[in-house]
Amino acid sequence: MVQEIALVLGGGGAAGNAWQIGVIAGLAEAGLDLTQAADLVIGTSSGSTTAAQVRSGMSAADLLAAVLSEPTQNAGGNRPRPSSVSMDTVFERMRAIGAAATSATDLQRAMGAFGLESDAALGPAAAAQRRALVAARLPRPDWPDRPTILVALNAHTGELATFDRDSGVDLVDAVTAATALPGVVPTHVINGVHYINGGVRSADNADLAAGCANVVVLSPFSERSGPLPLGQFEGLRRFPGADLASQVTTLREQGSHVQVITPDAECRAAMGTNQMDPATRIPAARAGFVQGKREATQALLH
Repeated sequence: MVQEIALVLGGGGAAGNAWQIGVIAGLAEAGLDLTQAADLVIGTSSGSTTAAQVRSGMSAADLLAAVLSEPTQNAGGNRPRPSSVSMDTVFERMRAIGAAATSATDLQRAMGAFGLESDAALGPAAAAQRRALVAARLPRPDWPDRPTILVALNAHTGELATFDRDSGVDLVDAVTAATALPGVVPTHVINGVHYINGGVRSADNADLAAGCANVVVLSPFSERSGPLPLGQFEGLRRFPGADLASQVTTLREQGSHVQVITPDAECRAAMGTNQMDPATRIPAARAGFVQGKREATQALLH
């Protein structure tokens, strides 16, 4: 059966998650409720959290209200993290891995190795603490009935791993794996296999929507105007085929109608330069809501 509408939710940290919720709520306010209309939802990195939230059964308005009312200290995309972890050091290592990689497979394996190497420094208690944090973010712990795919990578091999309700993996574990940022939080272990953030493969993984008639991509960073601040995770080196532009081109060549929504100038200002700063969430969600209402006037779907 051909799925009519796929909603692709890219990575973007705490700010990106909040912006996506705002856009979705704005679209719903204007008459396009993707929490109901999407036949398939694909989530990458913080977009996997958004995917679980969108599929939770909560209305778009209630999801937005939850962001606007949350205490900022509990809202980060990958927080809390040990104070001993230097983000500058992590980003420097990511840049070095990207510069040395000779292929996408090479980069993915190297990032997996970086994640595994970092586990010892992060400490054994960090994994359980982070799983609990992820669980607290989700409106419900169970997989939705409707098709939802969350993207991670096998840290040992660098290979793509996708989780859905038929994968035999708890939703909380799937989101924890899909948001495991190498060097910042521990790899997540499921059935003896360590996993890292699916954003290492692609910030959006829009290619996984192949075969859908309509694809709506909410991408916090993939087509952002101007360069990303040095070291931003979604600014990790992308090989041909891993970037959103080429994935969109391929989808269109295959017959899909694709609409990409990225933050406008007001949203970029609200999101700031540190995507993992919880203080950005409320302004990002508010600005996203305004943008979503405006985007709904465009011909998003065929």
